Amino acid sequence: MPLDQEPIEENESEMSFLDHLEELRWHVIRALIAIIVFTIFAFATAPWIFENIIFAPAKVDFPTFKALCRFADIVGADALCVKEMPFKIQSRNMTGQFTMHIFASVVIGIILSFPYVVWELWRFIKPGLRFTERKYSRGAVAAVSFLFLSGILFGYFVLSPLVISFLSNYQISEMISNEFDITSYVSTVVGMVLGCGLLFQLPVVIYFLTKLGIVSSGFLRMYRKHAIVIILVVGAIVTPSADPFSQLLISFPLYLLFEISILIAGRVERNKRKEEEAERLQEQQSTK
Repeated sequence: MPLDQEPIEENESEMSFLDHLEELRWHVIRALIAIIVFTIFAFATAPWIFENIIFAPAKVDFPTFKALCRFADIVGADALCVKEMPFKIQSRNMTGQFTMHIFASVVIGIILSFPYVVWELWRFIKPGLRFTERKYSRGAVAAVSFLFLSGILFGYFVLSPLVISFLSNYQISEMISNEFDITSYVSTVVGMVLGCGLLFQLPVVIYFLTKLGIVSSGFLRMYRKHAIVIILVVGAIVTPSADPFSQLLISFPLYLLFEISILIAGRVERNKRKEEEAERLQEQQSTK
């Protein structure tokens, strides 16, 4: 029996294209049901969610601001301590609050159901993989979910409060007061949080690109210096503050993800070489 195949069970039969579509349909339906359930839950508890989660990064007693103030006391840098948020949130459109109620509920539903949605997608893909591919892909759902949730937490506890603090305190004239529309505030926070969740999928993307032969560990190492420059630029862009500490706080996790991606690419390449060597040994044995 070839090394890259599993024993085929007696009740296992080849599925037609329509059978695959039907199977995919049920995976999608179950994933959508999970999203809808969590969306309804978020919609029903919206007042608490808005007060304690969505609007929390705009309050000076947010855990991130408390930690920055303690750090500022230690190093003697008072500029790091956020002492006020001089802005108001308003709704200038008649449907503004209702629209954001639904929008925020859907986003929270997607975030909470993300591990289950990935698991359903994996259940559809897994039967089409070879034995060795399944072996080396163990823990894929856990890895994707962990990276996504880590990015969500990073965007919520690190990026969002820093950006909100900077924009709320930014003023080109004392005659201008900051009064943000709820649509703008919620969209900004959601964009940063979800953006970090997707950005933290870099190791997963590198894994599949390496499997396809598009990138390699050598290529990533060769352009490490370029990647560092790009990461610092991204950190400066997503952190409007001129404070270098905040920029490094954003850039360090991105660089860490890049280094993890290099290790992952190297592991994929080693596994490829093992598979090729096993296939050559099998061919030599079959010719004898």
